[in-house]
Amino acid sequence: MYAIVEIAGQQFKVAKDQKVFVHRLQGDEGSKVTFDNVLLLDDGKVTIGAPAIEGAAVTAKILSHLKGDKVIVFKKKRRKGYRKKNGHRQSFTEIQIESIAASGAKKAPAKKAAPKKEAVKVEETKVEATQDFSKMTVAELKELAKAKGITGISSMKKADLIAALS
Repeated sequence: MYAIVEIAGQQFKVAKDQKVFVHRLQGDEGSKVTFDNVLLLDDGKVTIGAPAIEGAAVTAKILSHLKGDKVIVFKKKRRKGYRKKNGHRQSFTEIQIESIAASGAKKAPAKKAAPKKEAVKVEETKVEATQDFSKMTVAELKELAKAKGITGISSMKKADLIAALS
């Protein structure tokens, strides 16, 4: 039985008791991690997810955190005297696959988006008697005119809107 699972943005073909080096994962050595983004599962018959298989999960144990081999990055431009030498060591986590569950795995609860609150309209427009129309923008004046039921406001200038509202 094997599965293709996405771990830290990369896809891996894993089987039970297999050791895999993946990009650095959060967690302590000896702790267990569960990956629920299983893309393909083969347990005698092949199951392909669209994009992931619901309920399937892969459980692994973190064995160690380590660094990979040093990679030398050398940049040069000929005849210009430009040479740069950099090195880089990628952080890895060694994990061992403990189990592959085809179904019945509990998926992490998805965070539900809070319902969007409707934009609260400025209450200044409601108090018309105390307002000075000359300090308002044309858009605010058009909203007031629309609320009052005045027609033909699309072609009116600011002075015309003030005259119609007062």
